[in-house]
Amino acid sequence: MSPIWSSYYGDCHSLLFMVDASNPTQLSASCVQLLGLLSAEQLAEASVLILFNKIDLPCYMTMEEIKSLIRLTDIIACAKQNITTAEISARKGTGVAGVLHWLQNQHRASS
Repeated sequence: MSPIWSSYYGDCHSLLFMVDASNPTQLSASCVQLLGLLSAEQLAEASVLILFNKIDLPCYMTMEEIKSLIRLTDIIACAKQNITTAEISARKGTGVAGVLHWLQNQHRASS
């Protein structure tokens, strides 16, 4: 993550964090980045949607596998933020409507 990203946190009310569900070797790096975002004081009030992308590929990990590997239950329990998860395929559009609906609801709630 770029060191200047924190300068954009000030007006952030919603955070989309995408994880490549087909790449288990990058999962720990994604988890570290997520923990860094969740610990940022400026994002303490932001709602978070974690997107598990590439569910259309035959090699994608199941939600149960990912949740276990990154200890998602523990992360959610310790986070200040409201965290939601979704499985999507950006390439095929699967789940994207739900993401847009989530964003719309978050925008209404913060207005």
